Formats: sequence, C-alpha cells, structure tokens
Amino acid sequence: MERESFEHYLRDEARRGPADPDAYTGAAGGAACGDLSRISLVLDEGRIDSVTFDAEGCGAMRAATAATAEMVEGEAVLSAARIGMDEIDTALGGLTPAKRHAAQLAADALHRALATAAASSDQLAPEAPSSGSSPTTPQRVLVAMSGGVDSAVAALLEREQGMEVIGVTLKLWADPETDGAKACCSPEAVLGARAVAHSLDVPHLTLDLEEDFRRRVVGAFVSGYTAGATPNPCIVCNGEVRIAAMVDLAERLGADYLVTGHYARIVEDGDGPLLAAASDRNKDQSYMLAALPPAMLTKLRFPLTDISKPEVRDVAARHGLSVAHKPESQDLCFLAGQGKQKFLSRHGGLGEREGDVLDRSGQPIGRHRGHHNFTVGQRRGLGVSAPEPLYVLSTDAAANTVTVGGREDLATKRIKVRDAVLHRDGGIVDAVKLRYRAIAVPAVCGAQAGHHAELGIDLEEAFDAASPGQAAILLAGETIVGHGTIATAV
Repeated sequence: MERESFEHYLRDEARRGPADPDAYTGAAGGAACGDLSRISLVLDEGRIDSVTFDAEGCGAMRAATAATAEMVEGEAVLSAARIGMDEIDTALGGLTPAKRHAAQLAADALHRALATAAASSDQLAPEAPSSGSSPTTPQRVLVAMSGGVDSAVAALLEREQGMEVIGVTLKLWADPETDGAKACCSPEAVLGARAVAHSLDVPHLTLDLEEDFRRRVVGAFVSGYTAGATPNPCIVCNGEVRIAAMVDLAERLGADYLVTGHYARIVEDGDGPLLAAASDRNKDQSYMLAALPPAMLTKLRFPLTDISKPEVRDVAARHGLSVAHKPESQDLCFLAGQGKQKFLSRHGGLGEREGDVLDRSGQPIGRHRGHHNFTVGQRRGLGVSAPEPLYVLSTDAAANTVTVGGREDLATKRIKVRDAVLHRDGGIVDAVKLRYRAIAVPAVCGAQAGHHAELGIDLEEAFDAASPGQAAILLAGETIVGHGTIATAV
C-alpha cells in the first residue's frame, strides 16, 4: 500500500505544468542538491482554486511535490497552512530517512507560495463568523511567532482560551554572515517557528518584509551611526514596520486581533488605549513598543502581561514545547554572529578611519579607528591612559573625533528630542525613560498633545549618558504618553 501511494504520485501529471500568471508561486531546492520543487497556487476568496507544480531531481522529489499539490487543491488557505513535512511524508506512505528531504522541500515550496500570498493585498480567509457574535464559534486571532518560548506560550494560552489561532513569522533578514540560529527573523527562525506552530496544530504563514526592513530599519541604523548617533532600530521596527504589517495580515485573515509574546500592558485612560509596563519589570518591553500609534493598540493583545519569564518557561515545559529552554537572543537580529563593527563595515562602508580622541578642552590625547565605534557613556576600548576612568561624552561625525571626560561630565538635566509625539497633554508627564534598561527619571514636559519637530524635557534628577539617537519615552506613572528621539543633552 505504501509503495502504491508513492507510485501514484510519481505518475501524477494532472497538475504538472507552468505556473498561472495570476498564481502565487514558491520554490525550494536548486542546484546545490539537484532537487527542486515548485508549487503555484491560484486563490479565490480564501480557497486554493487550482494548483500547478513542477519538480526536478529524484523520484521522491517529484512524488512529494505532486502529493502536496493534490493535498492543497480545493482547500482553504488556512488548511494548507497546516501542512508540513510529516503530512506529506504520510501521504507518500512513508519515505526512507534518506529521502525525507523531498517532503521537506515540497513543504518549503508550499509555504513560500503561501508567503507570497501573505505579502499581497488579497483577502486570505473570510471573516471569522464569531467576531464575538456567537458563543459557540471561536474568535480568530493571529499570533506573531518568532520561534522562541514567549511567542509559543502566547499561542498556547490563546488556544487554551478557546481562540482559533493562526501563527505568522516575519522573515526580515537573510545574510550569510548572520547566525540565523540566533536571529528571530532569519530563514532558520521561520522554519523553527513553523515547526512549533504545527506542533500545536496551528496553521502557519510567513510574511516576508525583508525589503522594507532593509530600507527603513537597517538603513536608519547605518545612517544613524554614520551621523554620529546611537540609533535604536527596534523602536522603528516595531513602530513602523513589523506590527502594522501583521495587523494588516490579521485583517485579511479575518482575525479579530494580533497577539504577540511581548511583555507589555494596554490600559484605557478614558481617552483611548495606551501602553504601560508589564508586571515583570525585568522583562518589560513597553519601551520597545513605544512608537506604536494608540489606534493600533485596539488590534493588539499581550497574553504575557501578568506572567513572569520563569512562569512562561514552566508553562512551556509542562506542555512539552521544544522551545521551553531555548536561550534568548541577546543581540539585534541582523547583528547576530557578526557584531556591530563588522556589520557597519559591510553594509555601511564604515571601516577603519583614524581620528583624534579629545579631552573636554578640545586637546588631542589619543587616537581612535572611527567615531562610529563609540557611543556616549562608553568606558571600555577608548585606547587612552588616564589617572581616572574616562567616558565618551560625544562624537563628531564630520570631524571624526571622540570627546572624553570624567563620569561627572556625563550628567545632564535637560534633553532635546526630535520627532516627538505626545498622545496626551505634556502636563501629565512625570518621568522619562532614556534607555531600555534604565530607571525612569522624574521629568517635566509642558508641551501640548500632538507632533513636535523638537521638544525640550527638563529632568528633575541628573542622568548619565543620554545618547543622541536613542528613544526618549515620556511617562505618566507607568503609562507611556509620548516618545521621541534624543537629539542633544545639555
């Protein structure tokens, strides 16, 4: 019987042929292994109306691709999104270990075709019948899954609440110099997240935003360092790229909410939703989400709001999730495995460029290899001997100089921020957070609500090393009421 299944698909030519011009196509494999799988899908109102395929290489490759095409034709997009290597292998009657790569490539081709559809503007599923209207029909949610434990548990908790869960993973960066195993948005991360989603019996889609990410996030990161600033790319990524794209996809999937594994809280203050700190202060990520427009918060849910990280790992372990003890990424996703200096040299042309290290009076006291290698507050790696510890006070990109001084010279009691947004009147601001892990500093801001090209903020306590390019998050208690980018510190 197993051989009969294999032979059936090996002879199947019914769907074999060139892709329809209106089809969404995905391919996997190629010259390196000699096997290639291509699958093309034509959609109609969230269903796969027709499928064509092509395959090159061994018999297992041809049979696996044909089996996948037959399995998905006529199915809903969300049903096809549940199919992985194991389902294809089963349809073929069981491949030998040496041939299972054929099922993997066919699954990859299918999911790349689905990813092309996800990146379109098409409606991929009808609106869930529930939308809160029927107590017997589950509400549909889209869960952002990175392949880590937080997002996996978020998906698990939503399912346990009776939600119809769909998983999505963003492909943001592919670079041979990046350690894909440590990056949350690499091709390797996509495969890992898909495996986790399928282990939870959750359909999984990939959303490819690499072009937008490269231009708006990585481009701003490189240009910031070129100009002598220390940019925070996560603020831009969350506020302008990732979340908005996934909310749009959620709507095209008929989902009521986008769910993420962030540690943050959404509160109502009478004038609408705002972000606030999560219960676990050690993991609070509201700073990284601060640039999200309040209107978008109505489409978001954070199920980890009141859970600590150890509790999240315990939940994952109890449910046998493979990522229960997966280490956390400690670096920016596109820097993983190569470091900032190497990245800036490769992608920004910021190589070694000798310049002067200056004291506060402007006198040269040493040499450095490029202003972009330094950030305000940095102590190590200055290459200057002095009786007292020295810290970077400022950098000058045009002159390629780095100015250093004592710890007391870092203190500031007033900052100016650019591109500021106040969601509420500045009179309620009582603190500002100037770095991700920093303690909020009591502050005063008298500006009105709205957008401000430049905004002054007075600190009631001195703060060390306010770095131009970093985000300034304006707080009323634990609630975020505004944000901007540090321009200067006085």
